[in-house]
Amino acid sequence: MQPTSFISTPAVAPSAPLAIFVSLELSRSTWLVTALSTPLGSRMSRHQVRGGDMPGLLARFADLQREVERRTGRTVPMIVIQEAGLDGFWIHRALVAQGIESHVVDPASIAVSRRHRRAKTDRIDGEALVRTLLAWKRGEPRVCSMVCVPNPEEEDRRHLCRELKTLVGERIRHVNRLKGLFFAQGIGDYEPRNKDRRERLEELRSGDGRSLPHHLKALALRELEIIELLNRQIDAVKAERDALLDEACTDDAAPAPVRMLLDLKGIGPGFAGALWSEGLFRQFENRRQVAAYAGLAPTPWKSGTINHEQGVSKAGNPRLRTIAVEMAWLWLRYQPQSALALWYHDRVRRLGSRAKKVTIVALARKLLVALWKYVTSGVVIDGATMKAA
Repeated sequence: MQPTSFISTPAVAPSAPLAIFVSLELSRSTWLVTALSTPLGSRMSRHQVRGGDMPGLLARFADLQREVERRTGRTVPMIVIQEAGLDGFWIHRALVAQGIESHVVDPASIAVSRRHRRAKTDRIDGEALVRTLLAWKRGEPRVCSMVCVPNPEEEDRRHLCRELKTLVGERIRHVNRLKGLFFAQGIGDYEPRNKDRRERLEELRSGDGRSLPHHLKALALRELEIIELLNRQIDAVKAERDALLDEACTDDAAPAPVRMLLDLKGIGPGFAGALWSEGLFRQFENRRQVAAYAGLAPTPWKSGTINHEQGVSKAGNPRLRTIAVEMAWLWLRYQPQSALALWYHDRVRRLGSRAKKVTIVALARKLLVALWKYVTSGVVIDGATMKAA
């Protein structure tokens, strides 16, 4: 058997553009800057900047550009890459405001070693980011997925829908906790969300006829205070959301897709606002990109004679995916005569009731793509019913 030969390839391909390629590894205390100046060769340099020190970072970039200009006599641009993470997009916006080309990459889309124990350090990750940026600028396909950075207004609109979902989840947790405490005392008919919750609390008796213990009653009162506070906050957020959607429906300069979504029967302010703020405000080239962004794209496994589906990728926006699945169930209720609903029922009838959960995910993907076509091209979903004027 001939021994396997390994050919070492240079870090910079001949077709790499002349520029300073920089990757940022961000943490709270330190920013690691890995730079590769293609006019100077294939050697990478590393620099450290205090976390959050944007003037210090820009000064380091200026030093790199001056070094290249001193040694080559030419001025080359800066191209920066960073991973999407807890730092959000403010660093990207600050760099763009300074005229620096900046990119934010999805870290899950970068290929890594498949060894059982792979080395991982900020230095290794920084070099990998630089190589990924080089390959992406050369036009290599599928080398990574760059994030479409929303503008500040679009990002701010998302906070409203996400806050509402967070508050509702908090209320569910406190309600369930109180119900569980009462169930342990033999009380199963108490509803903390009813208006008479405090009056009912005074009348409650345990399963063996005792009144509520002192500390349990005090705990229940504190839980009710939290639930009432969450109720007020949820009402305030809903009012703010409805006001925003009303403005979108009356203002000609507002996004038309919001008005179009609200015209469909079965889609209310919650779904319309969440769909627009979480996904449909973006620009997609085809239906595959829409499904992939929501994590609803299929993931085939084909190797030799093996050929089967692994289900949806779940690699996109989890909030948009959840909204799409919830909306698919409601679509069956409010749009029973639409082509999508008839397709779902026909498929379940052929495959059996056990295929309902799998088919509803497929319906969610089809519905999301159909709504994208509707708001971008005006293609009305076949058989869909519009709300009465």
